[in-house]
Amino acid sequence: MTEHATLSIALVSGKGGVGKTNLALNLAYALHRAKQRVLLMDCDIGLANLDVLLGIAPKVSIEQVMTGEAAFEDAVVNLESSFSLLPAASGIDAMKDVAAALRSSFLRQLNAAVRPYDYLLLDVGAGITDTVQTFASKSAMRVVVVTPEPTSITDAYALIKVIKTHHNVTEFHVLVNQAVSPTEEKTTFARLAAACNKFLGISPLSLGGVCFDQTMHQAVRRQEPLLKFAPTSPAGKDLIAVAARIHKLRDSLTSNPEEPLKVDDHQARAALNAHT
Repeated sequence: MTEHATLSIALVSGKGGVGKTNLALNLAYALHRAKQRVLLMDCDIGLANLDVLLGIAPKVSIEQVMTGEAAFEDAVVNLESSFSLLPAASGIDAMKDVAAALRSSFLRQLNAAVRPYDYLLLDVGAGITDTVQTFASKSAMRVVVVTPEPTSITDAYALIKVIKTHHNVTEFHVLVNQAVSPTEEKTTFARLAAACNKFLGISPLSLGGVCFDQTMHQAVRRQEPLLKFAPTSPAGKDLIAVAARIHKLRDSLTSNPEEPLKVDDHQARAALNAHT
């Protein structure tokens, strides 16, 4: 692994309501507990939730950074030592789907800002919008969050298909959430993996699962990460195990300390010219 390289991880889902934001928060917290420097970024433009889960009210958001109204250092919220949040805002319709050129310019700034961190976790919005595709395709690692519901599996497959077709990306990791048993977790992954293999010619990798656990709902109501509220709960133990698997993959996924998120130089130049 290149020294001081930052591993970018995009958590995505085809369907909303699968618990992706909760997983992003707790995986970030788990890596932080393992003495890693972590920046958690809310990429659900216009529909932010991470600030709500943490019970905070940031004054500056990612949208203001993307439009040049604020600097990165003004938007980053230090939650704990070596654990920070780059929040988004809610109810900003104009930012719901940012122009591609502006995204490229923003990603260049982001690459420079995240170099002090070991991990950049991106909580990306659900669905297949251009913004979702951009953050997912430019990250070093994509974690597709899926639940055992048939609609979740179908929408996760659709998301993988779109990203592969439009961005020639073939590497995906799958994280099953809210399974009631190890058998249901394995069956859910197998169904999604079989469809991807048969129709797309790719084989996603399993990161395991996080079991259904009512303690997670209690943590949400208290506006705390589950791993802070009840680290020894069943879901808490699963989250720690998933974070450990991600950390083991770090060496093979991290290569370029200068570019944690891939940027199209042509688009970036066009963006810079358009905004000067």
